Amino acid sequence: MLIAAIGFLLSFLLIILRVPIAIALGATGFIGFGYLVGWKQSAVMLAIITKESAMSYTLAVIPLFVLMGNFVIGAGVSKEIFRSARLFMGHRRGGLAMASITASAGFATVCGSTIATVTTIGRISMPSMRELGYKDSFGAASVAAGSTLGIMIPPSTLMVVYSIMTETNIGALYAASIIPSFIGLFGYLLAVQWVAWRRPNDAPASERATWHDALVSLKPIWSVAVLFCFVLMGIFAGWFTATESAGIGAAGALLLLIIRRRMTLRIFFDALYDAAVTTAVVFGLIIGAVIFTEFLNYSGAHTALLDFVQNSGFSPFTVILVICAIYIGLGAVMEELSMILLTVPLFFPVVIGLGFDPVWFGVMIIALCEIGLICPPLGVNLFVVRSFAPEIHVARVMTAITPFVVTDIVRVFLLAVFPALSLWLPTKLF
Repeated sequence: MLIAAIGFLLSFLLIILRVPIAIALGATGFIGFGYLVGWKQSAVMLAIITKESAMSYTLAVIPLFVLMGNFVIGAGVSKEIFRSARLFMGHRRGGLAMASITASAGFATVCGSTIATVTTIGRISMPSMRELGYKDSFGAASVAAGSTLGIMIPPSTLMVVYSIMTETNIGALYAASIIPSFIGLFGYLLAVQWVAWRRPNDAPASERATWHDALVSLKPIWSVAVLFCFVLMGIFAGWFTATESAGIGAAGALLLLIIRRRMTLRIFFDALYDAAVTTAVVFGLIIGAVIFTEFLNYSGAHTALLDFVQNSGFSPFTVILVICAIYIGLGAVMEELSMILLTVPLFFPVVIGLGFDPVWFGVMIIALCEIGLICPPLGVNLFVVRSFAPEIHVARVMTAITPFVVTDIVRVFLLAVFPALSLWLPTKLF
């Protein structure tokens, strides 16, 4: 336990000092493994893990889903998604904020990046909200909150990373995330309505659109929705594997780009380049995390921690609440991928040893990561707001984000108390 604790502190310190996460975890794991087993064995372990990760068929799902998202973005759907959401919801108090949240959730699902979503949807929705008289901090908070839903809604790259680290079925994880995703979206919409009820001047209503205009606005985005539904249904129905579905999705998105006459060499090569860079970064992170996990396995830290928990007299639910509190605390100072790579190797064996379902735990972790993205003082999305609205002080956005953080905490509590919310659908499908 002492050696493992030193390893955790060292890796955490390196990450705080802005050493790349892959290097921080990989170096710590290599040194710790070498100290425990031997330096020659540590070098062999490093070579084997690197080769197996780079040649993994399962990991091919990452670049393919990223490429699919890049092609869809190139097709230019962001404005169309927001326009459609505005026509359906804008006539209510807080309607534009709800439209921003819905559009952010949809766009984050497409692009897979919360930071890109905050910037893209924020630049589109903030001018409309300002024109109508919305309070700037509330409008920015709604965009920042809505974009976090993208890491839960399939196809989520973060879930792929968790699936690979824990050898959990990615299809079951995607199925388990659907109901919690709708709960999160519904919770955010309720938070907007609560703010609009308490402070009507912060979120006025716009003119009501006709049902004809609202329905017509769906025409430009229906093809994207059909593509994503087909990809997910293929996984759930067992028509093809997650990797095959990602390949079909990427090919379909490329076809969509051509049909919409948006294909240019610049867009095509930018999509390929971004997918290559993202893949290289994620592969490096996974290799570093697996090396760190091997070090923890040989240290016996997870076994000692499980023995301590089982002999402590704490109930399993109390242990889960403590883990949730740790994740929320880490979320205030770390980004979501760092949290998963650093903590899952230690907590996962304990959670499984206590009899909890790995699919359920994966959904819980993603939900906790969503809180971390908007939780003051260092929620990443709160600072990304400055990229499109530098005049809004971050402290005011932190205050306005509070109702959304509260709804996220309520959702995590519901998932902890009622595991069926996440496990019912994968049980039926798999």
